[in-house]
Amino acid sequence: MDQTGIPGPGTTHDWASQVDTGHLDHIRRHPAQFAPGGVGHLVLEVLAYADEEAAANGGGRCSVTLHADGSVSVADDGRGTATVFDDQGCAVKKPVMVSKDLRFFDAPDPAPLADGHPRRGMSVVAALSEWLVHTNRRDNGSWSQRYENALPASGLVPIAVDGTTGTSVHFRPLDAVRELGAVHVDDLLRWTWSSAHLAVDVRVTP
Repeated sequence: MDQTGIPGPGTTHDWASQVDTGHLDHIRRHPAQFAPGGVGHLVLEVLAYADEEAAANGGGRCSVTLHADGSVSVADDGRGTATVFDDQGCAVKKPVMVSKDLRFFDAPDPAPLADGHPRRGMSVVAALSEWLVHTNRRDNGSWSQRYENALPASGLVPIAVDGTTGTSVHFRPLDAVRELGAVHVDDLLRWTWSSAHLAVDVRVTP
C-alpha cells in the first residue's frame, strides 16, 4: 500500500488505475473480438469471478437472471469485491470494471472460458454494456455503483447491510453485442454444470 492506504499494482488489477479510458475505448471498438458469440461470453466473464470466489471459499452459489429488457444479472454469495478506505476515510474499491485484469487481458495465451474463447476480465463486460450496476456486500461495508457506456455514473452509494456478502452485476449489453448472439438457458447450463465449486441457478423473467 502507498501512503493513502490504497494498494498499488497487484496480481489482478492496478488500484491506481481507477478509470482506464484508453483500455475501455479499445474494447468498445472491437465487440466481436471481446464478446465472441455475443451476450453469452459476457455472462461467462462474470461467472468466472464467481467461480474463483467459490473455489476460495470451498464452494458457493450463483444465480443468473435473463431479464425481459435484454439485461442480465449475475449474483453470487462470495466475499464481495475488495474495498479499502483511504486516509480521508473514503471507500475505494478494486477497479475491476474499469481497468485491465492483469492476469488475462494482455496475456499471450489467456485461459479459455467455457465457450472456448479467451478470458479477458470484467472490464470487457462494463465496456460492452449500455449500463451496468455493481452491487457489493462485504464485511466492511455494502454499496452499489452504476456505470453508463463503460464509465462510472455514480460514486459508491451505501446500501443497507443485511448480514450477507456477495457481488451482483446487472448489465445490458450493447446492441453490437446482442447482434452477435443471444444467450440461452441451455447454453448456460451446459457451460456451468461441470464447475467443481460453483452451483449455478439460471432464471428467466417474463
